[in-house]
Amino acid sequence: MLSLLAQIDQPSFVRPEIDWHGVAPELLLLGLGALVTTLDIIFLERIRRFMPMLTGIAFLIPLIPILTLWSQSEDLPRVMFDGAYVIDRYSLALKVLFLLSGYIVVLLSTDYMAEGDYYDSEFYQLISASILGMVVMSSARDLISIFVALELISIPAYLMAAWRKRDLKSNEAGLKYMLMGVFASAIMLYGMSILYGFAGDTKLSSIATAIDFGGDTAPIVTLAIVFTVIGFGFKVSAVPFHTWAPDTYEGAPTPLTAFLAVASKAAGFVALISIVLVALPNQADVVQPLMWVLSAVTMTVGNLIAIRQTNIVRMLAYSGVAQAGYMLAPLAVYGQEFNETNPANAIVNYLLVYAAMNFGAFAVVLLGARKTRSGEISSYGGLMNYAPGLGAAMTLFLFSLAGIPPVGGWWAKFQIFNVLTQNASWAGISLAVIAAVNSVFAAFYYLNIAKQMWFMPEPNEDHTPIRFPAPLATALAITVIATIVFGILPGITGDLSDFTNLAAR
Repeated sequence: MLSLLAQIDQPSFVRPEIDWHGVAPELLLLGLGALVTTLDIIFLERIRRFMPMLTGIAFLIPLIPILTLWSQSEDLPRVMFDGAYVIDRYSLALKVLFLLSGYIVVLLSTDYMAEGDYYDSEFYQLISASILGMVVMSSARDLISIFVALELISIPAYLMAAWRKRDLKSNEAGLKYMLMGVFASAIMLYGMSILYGFAGDTKLSSIATAIDFGGDTAPIVTLAIVFTVIGFGFKVSAVPFHTWAPDTYEGAPTPLTAFLAVASKAAGFVALISIVLVALPNQADVVQPLMWVLSAVTMTVGNLIAIRQTNIVRMLAYSGVAQAGYMLAPLAVYGQEFNETNPANAIVNYLLVYAAMNFGAFAVVLLGARKTRSGEISSYGGLMNYAPGLGAAMTLFLFSLAGIPPVGGWWAKFQIFNVLTQNASWAGISLAVIAAVNSVFAAFYYLNIAKQMWFMPEPNEDHTPIRFPAPLATALAITVIATIVFGILPGITGDLSDFTNLAAR
């Protein structure tokens, strides 16, 4: 016992230094989420109608320390746990994205849950847990913390996908999502374990050093990279790991579909960016061809299948698959020198714009379904006649998704093309050509919905106006403003390239 106490007194057992300001967003979100859960347990039905408001507040308050950290940019990056947890402009921008995504999902869910008589208190608590995982993921630079954050994101989502328990489609959605998710996590964890075994450390920067010290890429490292990327391919719904997405999106509650299509996918990209750019900065000979194939196949298959869809939720699901292909494209050229836009900047800016325009599109779908009770694209005929504001907003989001100026989508796509063509490499130019052709395919089915709204007659000649509940109207206003601002003020997030220098620290 005395020898054990003597060991505890050794410097190796000293508690690591913690930057409490740096981790304040995570602690606030954790504490407020626990408080909301406790209030629900104590007051039960009496507090049920206040749960959306309390959860929304819990997502907004952590923005305060994020803004103070951003204002003290001269003190960034803040590194903790020997580089395993990092707060920089890159991670702060993503935390803002995830917290606001959670707030918008609460707005989308408020009336949907109340009118459907679902267990809404538990739903909001699961959303809070998933968002906490995303916030942690933004700063995680260690295999263990990345995996734990991914599971914290995914496990609540499996439950929420099957939330409509009396609906067979919702049960199918939850089951498919869980089975495919567990399978993908196992493959990804196997790849991560090989990286750990090779490097002897779970920290991403240490893995990069160990691989570089080993000289040429060992076959075992190549195998680890392939397995890890396959696991993340599921998380971002890249082809051929996308098969869960359409059925899950259609069967899950629509607010959760928006959450999976935007926030969950963004978290998968954050983890993938961290591993590729920090742990594998000099493995371009393996990663680049893999990302080139994944990007080209994903955007092409997603767009071609989306053209044939008649249900708007399934169309947005395949559209999301195609959008993942665009976001993977910068990783196909990441090993090059960039004088202007770097891959991390391009992907994060695309994620920010994608969140605004996709959440907006789902807000319109929710509002339209309140009248038509249908998800068919043909049910949007004549929308401009009885809901011109809603039709104009949907047109804005469709133009943004298609990359048509001056709304945000054009800037997001421009940055992707800028990264691909900047160094005139064969891989970049060829992928840019494929992306350009796919953008034409995408414009076809996006503008087809606009044609329905503007030029087609109403299916039932029902001119009853659509009622706009306050939470849905607020979500729509936020996404419209964000989509416009990203278009007319491109580059508003500034330079996030400090992230790409992390591996050298």
